[in-house]
Amino acid sequence: MAALRVVLILVIVYFILICPRVVHKPDRSAFRTKLFAHRGLFDNRSEAPENSLPAFARAVEAGFGIELDVQMSKDRVPVVFHDLTLKRVCGVDGRVKDYTYDELSRMPLCGSGQHMPKFSEVLSLVRGRVPMIVEYKTEDTDMSLCPPIDAMLTAYQKEYTAEYCIESFNPLVLGWYRRHHSSVMRGQLSDGFLYDPKMRGVFHKTVFLFTLQFLLWNCYTAPDFIAYNVKYRHNPSRCLCHGLFRNLAAAWTVRSEKELEEAEGHFDVMIFDSFVPELKDGAPV
Repeated sequence: MAALRVVLILVIVYFILICPRVVHKPDRSAFRTKLFAHRGLFDNRSEAPENSLPAFARAVEAGFGIELDVQMSKDRVPVVFHDLTLKRVCGVDGRVKDYTYDELSRMPLCGSGQHMPKFSEVLSLVRGRVPMIVEYKTEDTDMSLCPPIDAMLTAYQKEYTAEYCIESFNPLVLGWYRRHHSSVMRGQLSDGFLYDPKMRGVFHKTVFLFTLQFLLWNCYTAPDFIAYNVKYRHNPSRCLCHGLFRNLAAAWTVRSEKELEEAEGHFDVMIFDSFVPELKDGAPV
């Protein structure tokens, strides 16, 4: 009997931990578009590489929503770039935060003639014409990037009546939004971290990744949507959030029509790259 009580208590605690926002939900119009182009409608072998102004322009022209990544340069300029390090895309050692924007702007993206854009440049290009999912890129406890980027998004929304939401792997970003700007739709990013052997080994890191993989931070972050790796869509916490709590679900990253079809019914929103889905009233055909 005692064992049964313990199990019951653990189940109750688990449901409390994974519970997303269920009351006072914000406007969900940012998800009126079902398809979001991952880092823009890009081709890294072209003059429209990922997270470049031409890639975002192509997504706007095609009518897709946009998913992009924002972080800070050394001189505190919000820039749009996915990786925390520069090697893969720019062929340069070091991290984005190690360089000033002037230095970053001289680094070609994927060998193209394009450079890393300021976040302000992307906002001026999009002008509210399509919804945006803005991912905050930070791995530490420093939330100083949140106020200036949030201020830019607030001004952007006011000027263009724009639709956007924010997301992050870092629960502290969502916690900041919960405390300081709770009317903004916020999403918790997650993945099947522990399926990757490289992500295991250090105890405290493994524990943190376990809590993130199974969405045990939701009680603190109260997310409005969960953005999960489409390969691990059967994660039980993700399924419960979507099915039991009616939390919105976004899939990343869908890379073929076959994956798009398989994800239907499991997710409300698809973040895609590597192919161009067909559109019919904002939904895949």
